[in-house]
Amino acid sequence: MKKYEILKKIQNSGVIAVVRADSEEHAEEICDACYEGGITALEVTYTVPGANKVIKKQIDKKRDEQIVGAGTVLDSVTARIAIMEGAEFIVSPSFDAETAMLCNRYQIPYIPGCYTLNEVIKATEYGCDVVKLFPGTLADPSYIKAIKGPLPNVEIIPTGGVDLDNYKDWLAVGCFAVGIGSALTKGSKDDIYQKSVKFKEVFSNNSNL
Repeated sequence: MKKYEILKKIQNSGVIAVVRADSEEHAEEICDACYEGGITALEVTYTVPGANKVIKKQIDKKRDEQIVGAGTVLDSVTARIAIMEGAEFIVSPSFDAETAMLCNRYQIPYIPGCYTLNEVIKATEYGCDVVKLFPGTLADPSYIKAIKGPLPNVEIIPTGGVDLDNYKDWLAVGCFAVGIGSALTKGSKDDIYQKSVKFKEVFSNNSNL
């Protein structure tokens, strides 16, 4: 799959479900509940035991429009391992030049965590098409406007601090998508499914404005 097709799938999902769990089985349950509820972009973090296996199992399911990436990737070695297991995008909590170059080599989207303008500019200079505003808990939607003032073409995914109460506000300022962790993935499988449905409804309604 070409890089722009992967990014388009993330954008079409509107939400990246950031999957953290204490076991492979729990992570798979979260992934399945999110997908069944309409969230098709899944980020399996490397804080999950056996994250590589979870990524591969999700990829092997070959579900319509599902896109599976690796999160909390701290270095290029981990990024390459994830890509070899089938990860279709790589997410980091901060920017790493070697990881950016590796992902460019494989034509895999690299979404690094950035907060300041300098960090965003550096990431884009290394070929990052989209950056992650992280930690999003330190900002609000107005911060997206502040960044897009001098950098109108940068695409941003806020992660952290996004929930059902403010999700629409983030989308309204032109975010590429949003990353959501515990506000989406905490609870029983049914709870996660129901929240996924609600997030998808908000995204669909916002897209039709």
